[in-house]
Amino acid sequence: MQAIFWTMEEVAGRAKQFYENGIRQEVEHGANIGQMIVIDAETGEYGIDPSGVETAMKLKGKNPVARLFTIRIGYDVAVVFGGEMERVAK
Repeated sequence: MQAIFWTMEEVAGRAKQFYENGIRQEVEHGANIGQMIVIDAETGEYGIDPSGVETAMKLKGKNPVARLFTIRIGYDVAVVFGGEMERVAK
């Protein structure tokens, strides 16, 4: 399988499109708020777990050249340093 180079911006943009165009409605509720979702920017396949590590390993196991992007469900940022995360989902 030949890998095609994507910039970080392209990976982020495609993953965010998948998230906004369907995944958000499926996952942004209840116990998922605050969890990490890892999205394969090429296929739209995703998984959820507390840190994103298990899901990333699983997705990389299926496709070693997968372009992955991680989002904290219900928040604008995944992590903060020296501040507070602002929740955007209710």
